[in-house]
Amino acid sequence: MSNQLVSYSKKGAIGVITVDNPPVNALGVVVRKGLMDGIASAEKDDVKAVVLICAGRTFIAGADITEFGKPPQEPGLHPALDSIEGCSKPVIAAIHGTALGGGLEVALSCHYRCAVAAAKLGLPEVKLGLIPGAGGTQRLPRVVGVEQALKMISTGEPIGAKEARERGLVDELVEGDLLEGALAFAQKIVDEKRPLVKISARDEKVKGTDPKLFAAIRSGLNKSSRGFEAPMHCVDAVEAAATLPFAEGMKREREIFVKAHDSVQSRAQRHIFFAERAANKIPDVPSDTPIMPIKHAAVLGAGTMGGGIAMNFANAGVPVYLLDSSQELIDKGIGIITKNYAGTVAKGRLSQEAMDKCLSLIKPTLSYDSFKDVDMVIEAVFEEMDIKKEVFKKLDAVCKPTCIMASNTSTLDVNEIAAVTSRPQQVIGMHFFSPANVMKLLEVVRGAKTSKEVLATTMAVAKTIKKVAAVVGVCDGFVGNRMIHPYAREAGFLLEEGALPQDVDRVLYDYGMAMGPFAMGDLAGLDVGWRIRKRKGVPAGKRHSKVADALCEDGRYGQKTQKGWYLYEQGSRTPVPDPSVEAIILREAEAAGITRRKISDEEILERCLYALVNEGAYILEEGFAQRASDIDVIYTFGYGYPVYRGGPMFWADSIGLKKVYERICEFQKIHGDDWKPAPLLKKLAEEGKTFTG
Repeated sequence: MSNQLVSYSKKGAIGVITVDNPPVNALGVVVRKGLMDGIASAEKDDVKAVVLICAGRTFIAGADITEFGKPPQEPGLHPALDSIEGCSKPVIAAIHGTALGGGLEVALSCHYRCAVAAAKLGLPEVKLGLIPGAGGTQRLPRVVGVEQALKMISTGEPIGAKEARERGLVDELVEGDLLEGALAFAQKIVDEKRPLVKISARDEKVKGTDPKLFAAIRSGLNKSSRGFEAPMHCVDAVEAAATLPFAEGMKREREIFVKAHDSVQSRAQRHIFFAERAANKIPDVPSDTPIMPIKHAAVLGAGTMGGGIAMNFANAGVPVYLLDSSQELIDKGIGIITKNYAGTVAKGRLSQEAMDKCLSLIKPTLSYDSFKDVDMVIEAVFEEMDIKKEVFKKLDAVCKPTCIMASNTSTLDVNEIAAVTSRPQQVIGMHFFSPANVMKLLEVVRGAKTSKEVLATTMAVAKTIKKVAAVVGVCDGFVGNRMIHPYAREAGFLLEEGALPQDVDRVLYDYGMAMGPFAMGDLAGLDVGWRIRKRKGVPAGKRHSKVADALCEDGRYGQKTQKGWYLYEQGSRTPVPDPSVEAIILREAEAAGITRRKISDEEILERCLYALVNEGAYILEEGFAQRASDIDVIYTFGYGYPVYRGGPMFWADSIGLKKVYERICEFQKIHGDDWKPAPLLKKLAEEGKTFTG
């Protein structure tokens, strides 16, 4: 027996089913049918046992994502697993790479499991707003125990093969060639006449589970997974494994799976999953565009941002120069980097050896001449156009012709920066988010003359340094910061009109944001926006809240001064409402002639988030974002937008663009042309369409 993806062969007295569906041996319909056909062949053959193994770099790593959202094709996974577990001969899973999701469920349906030490096993469905749907929630607790199963399933984090062996999930660790080891293990099972171990028939590790365990896990998840529904669904399903016979537990798992699958949260999380992958695709840049090798990088500016950027390259094994204007600034920057690494070592997430290796890759320098042979240099100096232009003139003079010259600007015109060089095609924006060594988002700013090779290479670099990248165009603030302006604008106006900072922040936090706009402002530093406002000025005739300026004039810059929108007592990061801020708000509202009123939570949410959506629609229409899902990626990975909402554009789709458009029209009548609806939003609302398809 064989089809194009699954083959059956004999190795002496052992049958071998081989899955070969690159790149990750996904469980598509052809693979599922092949597994059933392979078991049928083994049943007819004179073999004594069966080894299930995968070709390529990994065991079955999960479902076939190309089948997501499409009508199910038979055979489904359940019949395939039933055929494996029901085989009259021992079936041994031979695992390398990753056995994830449906892949681990396949392994759990086998009678035994062996693995190489480097293998990882897990059920990550919760990260897509789902639960394992083919017996994973019922079989895993019967093998590793309820508490460990709850941990694995509710977090989606895999465990290594050695730990899996200790917990009984893996029966044998294989050294050397996996197939040879698996065949030897299978022969051992035959020789010792070991029984067929059907996990579905086991209950010794689930029987008598204390119900208090589930209450404790749920309480912990309320804190660690705030707002997410899927982790709670996982607990419900595992609880069924501990309280119901296997067949009834499987029915309960199916009910919960369907409920989770059909939820808005799961659709949102799946949207972000695909949006992250789509963001790598640039319509006019062919996939075979040459990628320039980046063997040596450089960062200009050893401050918090520059140091964090340098760490990204060192973490990826790329040597990187770090330049600043004085030894004092260099020493301070290296000190912060060392402290950051040491903190990670202290938490057990990095070895001392790895830390030393990373530090050795960061080469401090005071001279631009060090950059003459680097492949990429990223400028991370003060956010002032004149300073950046001066830096790029120096880089242009010293860097080799093929060097990519990137600016970490968050708002400035990349085309204006590129224009001071003799090679604007080599200039690009790389907007990292702070702290740069932690935050995953990278806005890749495509200049008017940026070459396709430079753009493709920069996207490849983003992947190398483990960033989620989205391409944006050159406009004030690009995508993320341009959209945050109307969001913050409305938050400020709401204060004048009747709300307090803690009211606005509570509503946005409860919606799922990592923090509200005022707590976020205190964290970032209120003086940053103040400097920008003073530089740009306020357009004549435009409404402008002076409350934030008044705070800064009073020396309230946020956490750095222990007071901003809130008080921060003795270095604490916990915001405490401050009556003196309320007094400033009341004073400024009176000076602006505004009569304060009671503002509902609903209005707070709509004013802030609909402003975000409307600006996103303008950005899309003007071509500064490639697609709506890129905006969702930017907000999810860069601005603390809840992944279970799917980003602002998906969220607007989920509640209906007609509703959003009509409410924005109402706000325009009340508050003026700051609320003029984007033509694209109007068009889609009238046509009954969506941003994200």
